[in-house]
Amino acid sequence: MSAFAMWLNEAFAGFDHAVLELFHNLAVLADWFFTPFFKIITLFGEDGIPCIILGIALLFFKKTRKAGVCVLAAIIIGWLVVNISVKPLVARPRPYVSGVEDYYNWWLSAGGPEMSEFSFPSGHTNIVAATLTAFCFVMGKKWIAPCAVFSVLMGMSRIYLMVHYPTDVIGGLICGFAAGLLGWLIVDLVYKKVVPKFKRA
Repeated sequence: MSAFAMWLNEAFAGFDHAVLELFHNLAVLADWFFTPFFKIITLFGEDGIPCIILGIALLFFKKTRKAGVCVLAAIIIGWLVVNISVKPLVARPRPYVSGVEDYYNWWLSAGGPEMSEFSFPSGHTNIVAATLTAFCFVMGKKWIAPCAVFSVLMGMSRIYLMVHYPTDVIGGLICGFAAGLLGWLIVDLVYKKVVPKFKRA
């Protein structure tokens, strides 16, 4: 565990515990609905596969081709930044293996999956936020609300299943937005500066 991970655990201990307890109470209140609902939501971030499929599918249509390129670029950037760089450097253990008994019991109660990677930031939240941010930059403002809602729901699913702290999810949303923005900026620049040259050739 890095010094930054220890700082996160100490500085946000009260906040993380309060939010995780809130989601545990949701499970107690109506696990028959929330557990299957959030388990379905979390599948859309599994290994980034659904997001990659979306990006590839968008490439097949002229009107959405640029969005597809932006989405795939954002996924690559988000993966490199979060999974390859930040997670191993921060090395924050997941809540259920943190030694806090409440988190372990709540994880068992929610039927959360056993994850091998580190906790900060949330990779599922990052990849979905990156994908949908890039998509919105190309496709327009009308998509912002539904994409934002789904990104938040993805983060909520990771908290509900007790595999991430709320601060992990916030970090994932920030990284995902940044990756989506950067992916769009790079692709947009290529479309404006490089693609016209090929058309004239």
